[in-house]
Parts: sequence; C-alpha cells; structure tokens
Amino acid sequence: MELQREKRIGIDLGGTKIEAVVLDCDGKILLRERRPTPPPMHQAKDRYQAILEAIAALLKEATAVAGPDAPVGMGIPGSLRPGSGLVQNANTTELIGQPLGRDLRELTGHEIVIANDANCFALAEALSGAGRGYNLVFGIIMGTGCGGGLVIGGQVRDGPHSIAGEWGHMSIDPAGRKCYCGNVGCIETKISGGALQKIYQEQTNEAIGVAELRKRALGGEKAALFIWEQFLEDFGRAVGGLISILDPDCLVLGGGLSQIPELYTTGLEKIHRYSFSIDLKTPLLANHLGDSAGVIGAAWLGRL
Repeated sequence: MELQREKRIGIDLGGTKIEAVVLDCDGKILLRERRPTPPPMHQAKDRYQAILEAIAALLKEATAVAGPDAPVGMGIPGSLRPGSGLVQNANTTELIGQPLGRDLRELTGHEIVIANDANCFALAEALSGAGRGYNLVFGIIMGTGCGGGLVIGGQVRDGPHSIAGEWGHMSIDPAGRKCYCGNVGCIETKISGGALQKIYQEQTNEAIGVAELRKRALGGEKAALFIWEQFLEDFGRAVGGLISILDPDCLVLGGGLSQIPELYTTGLEKIHRYSFSIDLKTPLLANHLGDSAGVIGAAWLGRL
C-alpha cells in the first residue's frame, strides 16, 4: 500500500505521558517529544484544561518541524461517540463527555483525527510492524488495562458505535470483579497488569509488580503460582474466544505484559484449547514497534 508523500504528526495521549512525533514521507521519525500528562487535580475541569494546553504545546513544537498544514492524528484512552464527538469509555475519566476535538481545534486551529489508542497500536503494527503483510490484524494491548484494535486491509475498523476491538470489556466471568465500565468479570479485571497486582494484594496483603509476581510463581510460591496459572488459563479463554469470533490472520500483542514469555508457549496452548478449531494456525506475534506503536499509528490516521 502506497502511503501519501508528506510529513505527518502523531500524538499519543496516555494516562502518564503525552507524546508527539513527526514522520517524514517514508515513516522516519524526524521529531519525538514527550512530557508528563498533567496529574489528577481537585477539579476535573482543571485537569482537562491542563491536558488541552499540554497537547497544544506539543503540537506547536511538531508543526515547527512538519509545517502548519501537516495532518495530525491523535490516539486517546477512549473513543469519540458518533454524532456528538464527545469522549466515551476513557480510563482518563476527566476526558469523558468532553468535546475534545472541538476544544483542540479552537485552541490550536488544527483539525485532529482522533482514535482509540489501541486502534493506533494495531494500525502501526499492521502497516509497518509485526502484522505487516496480513489482511485482518487484531492488536491486543495488555498493560495496566486490556484493549484491542481491529485493522482490515490497512484500515482501522471503528464500527457504528466506535467500540470495535474493545476486547478488554467482554465479560467472561459473571461472578467476577466489578469493572470500571460497570460490568463484572471483564477480561481487563482478570488478565491486565492492574488486575494481577490487585488479586495478589487481596490474597497476601502485599503489593508487588507483575515481574515480581512471575518470579515468585516460577519459584514455586503457592499464592503466586495459583494466580499465574489462572492468568494463563484466562488468557487462553479470552483470546481463544476472540479467534472464534474474528478468525484473524494474525494477533499482535502489545503493552508491558506482551513481554511475558509464557504467553507464547503455555498461553498459546490454552488458546488452542479454547478456540473453535482443531488445527489452529493463527500466529500470536510480539509487537515490533514497542511503545512507539501508538504514536506512529496516530500519525497515519486518515492517511488515505
């Protein structure tokens, strides 16, 4: 697929950092800048305004390199509600219900194409990462939460409600924990990094990270081992079901948990068990672009 011959700007709005890049016509990074996302404040509207101003400052730096007419895309931890353009389903809750695109246009003078950050990850990996050459690519992000993005023929599939790919909020355990989305037993409450930390702390009264949890599980600690085995079982169930619905050409894993080796061995065996195929051939691929994928994908939004 031939990409347009122009410089492009991508912005990735995360819970802890905001990043901007400028890509040249060949996808080479000409500028990459990061700054912390403004922290929670007493008034939600104050944080929202601070986020707008931080994005505007980064965009000013980027346009100095790319030019004032360079197209701009941005990934956010949520999506825009069709029709109203208001942010929905954002885990940075100060964004919810806000006309983010309109407010940024008024502040900066730029039209910004906005998409879910998992969609940006999937798009980048489909165009120039692990999913390159595959038609239907599903990108899975497993970090503090769980997200997903669907790319078909090099195009992001949003769906009529802008929720296509929201894999992390499928309820797979009606007796499970309540999720911030309002449902119970969502995939995010079972196999995200945040969930694993919470489960271990509830059982042991000790707060540790996922890397330490894995180390303890492999060392035979009873509580950690039980949680780890259940994690791999739930991973297989969640991904196996996803394959049964979409039958994608490949799956690309991203986020901090994508570096866990057992996902590609024991986890893959569990996927085979839970998918509706006796001869599963779907590749489970580690991402190639690392934490650059989201902001690179944002730069390619609306490119055609």
